[in-house]
Amino acid sequence: MSFGIWAPRHPDDLDLHPLAGPSFFNFNSPEEVQEGRQIPNNGSTPLLVDVQVFVSTVFNVDILRYTVSSKLLLQLFWLDTRLAWNASEHLQRGVTLSWDSLWTPGFTIQEALWVDWQEQSPRARVDQDGHVELYLALTTETTCDFDLLHFPRDQSDCSLSFFAFSNTVNELEFRAHVVNEIVSIKRDYVVQDLKIQVPPKQLVPCFQVTVRLQNTALKAVIALVVPGEALLLADMCRGLLPLRATERIAYKVTLLLGYFVFYSSLVQTLPSSSSCNPLLIYYFAVLLLLLFISTMETVLLAALLARDNLRAKSRPSPAPRDEQRDHGNPGPNPEEAPRGVKGSRRSRAAAADDIFFLVYVAAVVCCHFIFAGFWMWVPCKSAPPPGESAPHGGQPRL
Repeated sequence: MSFGIWAPRHPDDLDLHPLAGPSFFNFNSPEEVQEGRQIPNNGSTPLLVDVQVFVSTVFNVDILRYTVSSKLLLQLFWLDTRLAWNASEHLQRGVTLSWDSLWTPGFTIQEALWVDWQEQSPRARVDQDGHVELYLALTTETTCDFDLLHFPRDQSDCSLSFFAFSNTVNELEFRAHVVNEIVSIKRDYVVQDLKIQVPPKQLVPCFQVTVRLQNTALKAVIALVVPGEALLLADMCRGLLPLRATERIAYKVTLLLGYFVFYSSLVQTLPSSSSCNPLLIYYFAVLLLLLFISTMETVLLAALLARDNLRAKSRPSPAPRDEQRDHGNPGPNPEEAPRGVKGSRRSRAAAADDIFFLVYVAAVVCCHFIFAGFWMWVPCKSAPPPGESAPHGGQPRL
């Protein structure tokens, strides 16, 4: 995985403007310049950096790639007494310094695929007491482990972990806060909650922003659930057509082919996962199986009825037998027997079709109840990731 990184670099590698500040900030030797870029020494306690994370927007939620894009603004505060000056000698209450002339924390976003820092040469504001204020604006695309079991009513927590690998926990400590500045809600996924924490017992200083995303489900319901239920309802209306009607087979085959097209588009729309696949995939697979069984039942009963009719028509005429019979005892009408047999076979096929239709409706209703039960009471229990299940896996901790 590639990380989005921003960290101070040597000024010779960058085309930067000179220091914008009073003359007493001009270092006279390379040793002073190098010392100014080192983290301030705070004695036995680590340097405390206050971080305010402003989340302005979360966009481009891609459940097929398991990624999400967001725009953030970091506001950093810390104290560097080396930059303080005597206000009685220098009247400036504050100055603006280039980022390469003082120490600034460098960040690595662990989940980032790429990071675009809006300003390549940010400038820090320093007051007379040595308080430093720095703003960093960024756009990033990060990976997110979406929980799609209840898609399209899914809810997932996506994390952005900021690590300062250039320092240790004995040198640097973060105190983080998050502010929700999202004003647009015209998206499929909306931000339900924002949290920030400083994980304990880490080898390097870090803080973690957690974004909770909720699917609004309107697009998925219109595009997936409504067409699937419409096809199922159309299949249940096939009982209005008589079994011997040739249009019934064409009707069923057309529905089956339409459902195949719908299911193939559904599989391409929903993501696949090693665990906790969306329940909709299993639900529509069961409905496809039921529709296939219903179509096969119609074809088999229609073929059986057609074969019986063909056999009845191919029977020899009973006229020669009538000539050998006694005229005084003519016996039953020979034309009545085939009609009785034909009607009996039709009634049996129609009865079998009616029984299957009732069983089919009951199976569809049971599938809906079972699906509702899984939806409400079955949680997603996925296996732990390899980094956590390994004996020495996971993030570095003390």
